[in-house]
Amino acid sequence: MAQGRTIETLVQESTPAIIAGKLRHAIGYGELTPGTRLGEADLAQQLGVSRGPLREAMQRLTQEGLLTSIRNRGLFVASLGEDDVRDIYFARTAVEMAALGRVMAGDNAAAAERLLEPVAEMDRASANHDAAGVGEADISFHEALVELASSPRLSRMHTTLLTQTRMCITALQETYPEPDGRVAEHTEIAETVRAGETGAAHELLQAHMDDAVTRLLSGAPGLL
Repeated sequence: MAQGRTIETLVQESTPAIIAGKLRHAIGYGELTPGTRLGEADLAQQLGVSRGPLREAMQRLTQEGLLTSIRNRGLFVASLGEDDVRDIYFARTAVEMAALGRVMAGDNAAAAERLLEPVAEMDRASANHDAAGVGEADISFHEALVELASSPRLSRMHTTLLTQTRMCITALQETYPEPDGRVAEHTEIAETVRAGETGAAHELLQAHMDDAVTRLLSGAPGLL
């Protein structure tokens, strides 16, 4: 038998983790909008689960800042103000810059090819005037960047931040950057990674994040 491991061990998610993932998805994609009160009995019935694991899942999302507990009123989907958006992108920038630093120390060519996969999806969606598809490919690019760093802790933090980012984009799609501009921006970042230009890659990522904040806030005083 070969000594090297060729088949990875399957990791089984707990029921609370699965429930948390479903709720996180619903919040990120606007199925549960900011300010929505989450009724425990209704949610348990809708998801077909008991209240114990549901409570644990909701507690996780409260700790992540996606749900807000109001005494004597219950749990609500968190609302986001302008300061929240700035802080989300501040934290995202910190996580992604850290990931980028590790990526630049590895196989630059392979990393660039991986990053260009969602860029190709973005380009196709742009050609079809599919704004939602462009937005999803945009997020996939940033997911890939952090995954390439192979840091479970960075990935966990990034997952919550991207859910909050999706909340912003879903509510403010019309203020988000033009698709063609996003294709060029992400292509430039990927090609700078390929070239191994660490300083330039960090500068481009910072500018990209700053631009996203400006566009998200430009037409949405008060936000969500």
